[in-house]
Amino acid sequence: MEVWRRKKEKGKARKCFLKNGSMFLHKLIADCNGISNPIRMFSSDQISKATNHFDPKCFLDEDRAIYFTLYKGIIEGRPYVIKRYIVQLYVEEKMGYNDIVLSARVSNHSDFLKLIGCCLEYPFPVVVFEDLDYRVLNKRGSIGSLDAPLLPWNVRLKIAKEVATAITYLHTAFPRTIIHRDIKAENVFLDKNGTAKLTDLSNAVTLPKGKSRILEVIVVGTFGYLDPDYSMTGFVTEYSDVFSFGIFMLVLLMGRPPISDGSPDDGRKFIGYVRDLHERGEPVEFGGDSNDMRPGQMEMFLDLALRCCQMRVEDRPKMILLWNLYDGPSDRKRHGMAPRSDVRFIDIRNYVRGLQEKGEFTETIFQLVGVRDVVEAERCQVDKFVDLTFRCCKRSVEERPKMIDVAKEPKRIQRSLNRFTFSVSGGYPVGILEYVKGLYEVGKLSEVTDPMMMKDISSAQRSEVEASVFTCTEMLRGEG
Repeated sequence: MEVWRRKKEKGKARKCFLKNGSMFLHKLIADCNGISNPIRMFSSDQISKATNHFDPKCFLDEDRAIYFTLYKGIIEGRPYVIKRYIVQLYVEEKMGYNDIVLSARVSNHSDFLKLIGCCLEYPFPVVVFEDLDYRVLNKRGSIGSLDAPLLPWNVRLKIAKEVATAITYLHTAFPRTIIHRDIKAENVFLDKNGTAKLTDLSNAVTLPKGKSRILEVIVVGTFGYLDPDYSMTGFVTEYSDVFSFGIFMLVLLMGRPPISDGSPDDGRKFIGYVRDLHERGEPVEFGGDSNDMRPGQMEMFLDLALRCCQMRVEDRPKMILLWNLYDGPSDRKRHGMAPRSDVRFIDIRNYVRGLQEKGEFTETIFQLVGVRDVVEAERCQVDKFVDLTFRCCKRSVEERPKMIDVAKEPKRIQRSLNRFTFSVSGGYPVGILEYVKGLYEVGKLSEVTDPMMMKDISSAQRSEVEASVFTCTEMLRGEG
């Protein structure tokens, strides 16, 4: 009887393997032409033994049992995270293969959960990931129970940075853009070193080559994080992930989930409530210990989160424009700047524009390159260059200059500096007109001009040169 039962189980496993293997290869070829990082195939016996026949005591996270369940298990002496899909719907059946194929493509990136292999001997795929003593973020963006204290602010900043890096990788690293479609706190793991790992690519979609969006009949995602433009139109774009990432930032910042009763209306109330407070200039309640508050950083973080959550897709920044300006203490010391340990996310255009409007841009640039004394002509040169970049970055195509005009501008800017400034020995840049006239008035012009001309000229010739130089300076002053 036992032999017959084992034979039956093996036959069933083989049938599942053939069916799942066929679908897996189809997905692999369709998504990446069959090219992928190698993965290991586990047997059903290995998976069953590792999870003690999927014993609930092996759960990694009990609150996730909707489409799949996560287990911790040991195979051949090594710990693994084992993901078992449990919902028997066609859509969820495809999700498992999607997860395997796309996880394999990103498994070498440090900010993704590393895929080790899978098992195709069950009715639905079982996926096996590396286990580095992972902890899963809860709905409040923290660790453990929902009433547990929030993580320190610097840790939350680091998590946001690493998740942003992972999303940017999906959007830019491959010939065809990959959209995650389910960015949320519960899809982020922390390893034993505190490094954030983005996971769950089961809902991800790959855009057609050369296309920036795709129409999906079934809208998937998580209430509260779901892009309203995507949910209304069905069109998936990279900005769908940007919106979800903005909500994720708010969860980390405030320490509260975007929804409380599970309804989509609750999610809209969350972002609406935060935006309304911000627009009225009223304080938004930041989560965390009172001794761990960093108001300046948190306000900047809030501003960026709300920009990511703009209703109009066109008003949201691209993920690639959200990077950090983190400088280690040694870097900042090298530039003569005070050490700083915070991480900032900015849109570079708005950052530069803000510095320029406050009159701080020139000093910031020259400070970074080690220049301390900046003359007015050099300041004007930098301002002209920045103005040129802003004109090139106009939102309206019609307002941008042609490249033939852009190419002429740097030469004009350079000539303007060469014409109006002159640096004397000793390092004191002054206006060239004032410099020449000053030398003439104190009778020192010949001492400077002598090295630049023949020394055996007559006194009359030297006086004629000095008079000509003075006349030229007066003419140039008249042009100005």
